[in-house]
Amino acid sequence: MKAETLLHIGSEKFEEEVVRSNTPVLVDFYADWCGPCRLIEPVIERLSQEYAGKVKFVKIDTDANQDLAAKFEVMSIPTVMLFKGGKVKERIIGAAPAPVYKQKIESLFKAS
Repeated sequence: MKAETLLHIGSEKFEEEVVRSNTPVLVDFYADWCGPCRLIEPVIERLSQEYAGKVKFVKIDTDANQDLAAKFEVMSIPTVMLFKGGKVKERIIGAAPAPVYKQKIESLFKAS
C-alpha cells in the first residue's frame, strides 16, 4: 500500500499540519461541487507524489471548514496557498496548469 501523499484535513488539524509543519505546505481549498476544483485534483495529486517528503499537500473542503476559508479570505475556489514557516507565501486563485504550481513550489525552496 502506498503512503498517502495528500491529506484531507479540517480546522481541528490545521494548526498541527500546516502552521507547525517543518516542511512547506501546499493547501488546496476546494469544494466537492466545484468543477475547476475537480479539474486540478489530478494535477495536485501528481505533484504530491513528485514532491513527497519535500512538501506536504493538504486539501481543505471550504463547505465543511468555512472558518478557515474566512480566515484566509478564500473568495473563490479553487484557491491554492503555499505556506512556509506557518505563513502564506503564495496564493493561486482558480485552476492553473501544472507548471504554474511547480514554479510556485520551486520558488519556496529558493526563498529563505
